[in-house]
Amino acid sequence: MSTLRRELHLVRVALQFLTRIPVPTPRVWCDSWLNDCVRYFPLAGAVVGAVGVAVLWTAGQLWPAGVAALLAVATAVWLTGAFHEDGLADTFDALGGSVSREKARAILKDPRIGSYGAIALVLVTLLRVAAVAVMLERNVARAATALVLAHVLGRVAPVVVMARLPYAGDIAHAKAKPLATAVRPVNLWIALGWSALAVALSCATSSLAEPLTALAAALGVACTMTWWLRRRLGGYTGDTLGATEQLAELSVLLVWAARWPA
Repeated sequence: MSTLRRELHLVRVALQFLTRIPVPTPRVWCDSWLNDCVRYFPLAGAVVGAVGVAVLWTAGQLWPAGVAALLAVATAVWLTGAFHEDGLADTFDALGGSVSREKARAILKDPRIGSYGAIALVLVTLLRVAAVAVMLERNVARAATALVLAHVLGRVAPVVVMARLPYAGDIAHAKAKPLATAVRPVNLWIALGWSALAVALSCATSSLAEPLTALAAALGVACTMTWWLRRRLGGYTGDTLGATEQLAELSVLLVWAARWPA
């Protein structure tokens, strides 16, 4: 298989894994693709963000900023099948209280949602909607840029966590076993390269300060989650990667919604 064809397969696998977008499945499957496709997680995030921008712009012509922001965020949730939101809720249910490592791992496997998870899910979602609404009221182009960048940087943060931690769950029962193995350094660097490109392009609608601060915030979330997960679980699970994405995405939106000095 040619290098270009393999890379295109990896893009399709990343979209299949992270979204509901009906992309064709390759006729021949290789398990390593699911591990290597993480290099294109930021690109998949850009697609989700672009769809959200289309909804944001269209809805903004018809309704107030708050309604348009809610519809844009809801679209992203639908497009990803609430994949990351589910991980956020499960992670905070498991790690929100003071329980042992073994108990926390057991809670992560429980499909029910508890108070910690519900509160985290509601607060993070409300903050995302509020941040997008604030930006939309100020400037449509900047809101659009921030939304795409948030989804891009939100997807690179879990790749950083996977590259720095071992898998903490039962690999034999992992839903996506290739993602339970170590991320190769080349995949991390390619993912970071996509993020750097997104940061550079976002400067078209802003000063350099906001994109760089947003990148620092997303990487800060990744480093904080790495420390937290190493201490509490000894590694990462699929749910904790979803929580990492949500918190990194939120951090980018909050950076752009902040009142920057003139």
